[in-house]
Amino acid sequence: MARNNVILLLVIVVISAMSCDSNRVFDTFKSVPNQWHKDSIVSFNITPPDSTNAYNLFVNLRNTNAYQFNNLFLIVEMQFPHGKTIKDTLEYRMADPTGKLLGTGFTDVKENKLWYKEGVVFNETGNYTVNIQHAMRENGKVNGVEELTGVTDVGFRVEHIASTN
Repeated sequence: MARNNVILLLVIVVISAMSCDSNRVFDTFKSVPNQWHKDSIVSFNITPPDSTNAYNLFVNLRNTNAYQFNNLFLIVEMQFPHGKTIKDTLEYRMADPTGKLLGTGFTDVKENKLWYKEGVVFNETGNYTVNIQHAMRENGKVNGVEELTGVTDVGFRVEHIASTN
């Protein structure tokens, strides 16, 4: 009986901690089945809350110890409501020099909050779409990594810019 109480308390603490995230405007994850295929695009539809404030944008990633690389290359595309598109190829460090995976988490699943854009103003009304796909390559090989293992979830986050007062 005491074990059930401890589990219940732990669940309440986790939910409380998650609900205290006052900077969050949009924060969603989508699961990647088993392996992330190089042609698989993870998409997020975002309706911005206003067109006057600036926001910070992040790519969130959950990965396990099965992730074999020290870095990660992503292609992130933002489609604006009136047809404009911005496409970036981004590189993130995923492990330290010893090979230990970076990120937060107590188990073998690590969560990484990766900067995408800073101070973005959503000045067009309507829905924005963010598309994310991996662009990993092995050293010395021309073709990309067909199936990227170790990535379990891909997310996108929009945050209010935290005040420095």
